[in-house]
Amino acid sequence: MTDPNAIQPSELDQLPDRDPEETAEWQASLDAVTQAAGPHRAAYLMRRTLERAEGAGVVLPKLLETDYVNSIPTAAEPTVTGDEAMEARITAWNRWNAAAMVTRGSKYGVGGHIATFASAAWLYETGFNHFFHGKEGDGSGDQLYIQGHASPGIYARAFLDGRLTEQHLDNFRQEAGGNGLPSYPHPRRLPWLWEFPTVSMGLGPISAIYQARFNRYLTSRGIKDVSDSHVWAFLGDGEMDEPESTTALTLASREGLDNLTFVINCNLQRLDGPVRANFKIVQELEALFRGAGWHVIKTLWGSAWDELFALDTTGALVRRLREVPDAQIQTYQTRDAAYIRQDFFGADPALAEMAKLLSDDKITECFHFSRGGHEARKVFAAYKAALEHKGAPTVILAQTVKGHTLGTGFASKNANHQMKKLSVDEFKQMRDLLELPIADSAFADGQVPYGHPGADSPEVRYLQERRAALGGPAPARRVHPVAPLPAPADKAFAAFDKGSGSQNVATTMAFVRLVKDLVRDKETGKRWVPIVPDEARTFGMESLFPSLGIYSPKGQTYEPVDRDQLMYYKEAKNGQILNEGITEAGSMADFIAASSSYSTHGEAMIPFYIFYSMFGWQRTADQMWQLGDQLGRGFLVGATAGRTTLTGEGLQHADGHSPVIAATNPAALSYDPAFAYEVATIVKEGLRRMYGQAEPGEDQDVFYYLTVYNEPLPQPAKPSAPAIDEGIVKGLYRFNTAESAGLTVPANAPRIQLLGSGTAIHWALNAQRMLAEEWGVAADVWSATSWGELRRDAMEADAALLRGEERVPYVRRALQGAEGPVLAVSDYMRQVPDQIAQWIEQDYTSLGADGFGLSDTRDAARRHFGVDAQSIVAAALAQLARRGEVKASAVKEAREKYGL
Repeated sequence: MTDPNAIQPSELDQLPDRDPEETAEWQASLDAVTQAAGPHRAAYLMRRTLERAEGAGVVLPKLLETDYVNSIPTAAEPTVTGDEAMEARITAWNRWNAAAMVTRGSKYGVGGHIATFASAAWLYETGFNHFFHGKEGDGSGDQLYIQGHASPGIYARAFLDGRLTEQHLDNFRQEAGGNGLPSYPHPRRLPWLWEFPTVSMGLGPISAIYQARFNRYLTSRGIKDVSDSHVWAFLGDGEMDEPESTTALTLASREGLDNLTFVINCNLQRLDGPVRANFKIVQELEALFRGAGWHVIKTLWGSAWDELFALDTTGALVRRLREVPDAQIQTYQTRDAAYIRQDFFGADPALAEMAKLLSDDKITECFHFSRGGHEARKVFAAYKAALEHKGAPTVILAQTVKGHTLGTGFASKNANHQMKKLSVDEFKQMRDLLELPIADSAFADGQVPYGHPGADSPEVRYLQERRAALGGPAPARRVHPVAPLPAPADKAFAAFDKGSGSQNVATTMAFVRLVKDLVRDKETGKRWVPIVPDEARTFGMESLFPSLGIYSPKGQTYEPVDRDQLMYYKEAKNGQILNEGITEAGSMADFIAASSSYSTHGEAMIPFYIFYSMFGWQRTADQMWQLGDQLGRGFLVGATAGRTTLTGEGLQHADGHSPVIAATNPAALSYDPAFAYEVATIVKEGLRRMYGQAEPGEDQDVFYYLTVYNEPLPQPAKPSAPAIDEGIVKGLYRFNTAESAGLTVPANAPRIQLLGSGTAIHWALNAQRMLAEEWGVAADVWSATSWGELRRDAMEADAALLRGEERVPYVRRALQGAEGPVLAVSDYMRQVPDQIAQWIEQDYTSLGADGFGLSDTRDAARRHFGVDAQSIVAAALAQLARRGEVKASAVKEAREKYGL
């Protein structure tokens, strides 16, 4: 009977065999080995053959997994350059002080993490001693993404080399009084030390990839040669579960980012327990990275295992290591030799025989302590191999023990992530294990002391000499003394002052036209970094393709299908546009790298990232918080904004809340401009504030969020009112009055103030006309360019009053003397304009588009949400009726007239 699963001849015909006889001989050889030596030997030979083929350049599918052993054999390890004994003493001091810092702070209940750095100490120390380049040498140095929970170890090293004091360590996680240390890498809180925020899990990996890519971008465009910079990202194996951790792996391999190394601390534990209790996380990650095109180095076992591998003549040990799940490896860490003999070695007769040759001490040493990530020689070999590998990024999978050297109460315990302190007795055990000269008398009143060998000790001198040779302290953040960028010529901005005449122009198009002019500026044009997630044509940016080019490290290896057209698709090695495909997370990572280039590389770049407003803050607000922490500067542009402006797309595209989310970010200056000249004025001010000459006390470390619309409308000329630019920047100015709009209203007519932002101002202007012509009501229309900035200013005024300073909020001053009630309207939920309600002296109410969006025409959607011109008229009449300024019947009449 024919096997239905067997490969049929018709299938084999798809791969023609030029020599069937030779093929049969290879297959027969494999069968013979399988029968004579077993399937494990056959598998071994097949793996070695595939490895040989790959090394010879034979194109074959990748071998995704290798055995659960070190990639670099002991015999192939290079000699460590340096004093290993001295580095061990330095590491011991840093282990001690990291644990002491968290333990001392535990009495205040501020928390902290001890076990992570204990597992990763050699991963960091080896890099600091031999590989990580600082910022005081040539170039920009290396960029280090430190695992957030390991921060105590980094502080301990900074204490040892004199950059921090005991007072700093005692203020770990206690920042309010000054001289405090933030819990994790926070540049905004400790801007001279930390460069990159990483503790929001998953953001470190994607940020590191795009930083490495941005380094290539800067070099390719001739802005600055940073080809000597290497990006190191230290990650946890549990952290790799986050989608952001793996979403850009193929970008790194596709573009050959060999300036990037991931170091994944595989201590096999996440916050609550094993990372892959019933499986093997190292093998899973190896397959993932190899499949994505990365070079993989496994550093799993320490030198104590060499004897065991030498005894493994049958391959039984390697097979057993591959089949034991991670949770059982953790159990071996906490059990005695007898248990390990029975459970691990007793599973195979060959292993049982091997175990007879091993002492209990040898078994305990291997299973309790000897991991590749705990030996400087193993880590040094991995780092050196990573830097020498060219053509692809490298990931180092370093196996460690979480809580290593902290004693049996910590090592590999499921709860060690939540364990915040060691007892005095445990510290004394740790002291003896690390051979530190700390006397029992130093533990005064039960308080664990900090340890320091002395500022002129051999350890400190060695540490500082090594750092000097590598270009200075690390990690370190430097804001280079860069002169302010010259302001672009006023012509680019003034072009919008005259309006669009009879032409209808959407504010999205106005922004794109402005940028198109600004990138032509001789002084600053090359510093613009346009970023778009595969929506450039949606936003009318295709005209930038041929003039600026889309960045690609390969250039353009094909003839574009639209080459004969004026706006053809052009890729170039020095292209200026970063078109990232459909990835908002990747685009934000691009933006963050570009926005902090002024500090990372001493080169101020001006990124603008334009996106569907619905898919910005809602989808990547975590990265926008990271951006604020990293002190980034630039322009985020939420295009096709508003809940009723984007016709047809519906609920998941209709943004009615992004300004609400933006208001939660202290570094975000959120604007909702209505007119093209407002867009130009805001961008001009943003360039001055972030890149030009800052005013005294002005925070330059901000970023701008502009919402722009895809609704083509007439763009009016810029009014000649005094201080209009100030009003646009501060968030509110009077656009017109009923009289200046040419409307006829009775003397002493009831008056109302209509505040509108973005596209809603057009509905307010229609309502202004209807109120005058149909109801005899005078309405003044105000453009509220930023509800958020009005609120920020008002809150600062409140804080000043508490300090005894007299200060009136700008919004109150702007509306001072304005007659009648105030009605605010926007294309967002009412919470957006209601941000200013408590500071309005007049009667105040608002209209907004609350609820989920829907697909329909703009007019129908606005009627549905009650924000169209007719709804504004009815709401205005209702306000005036409550004040007795119009008849109550007018409200009912208006509703009936307009079919509300």
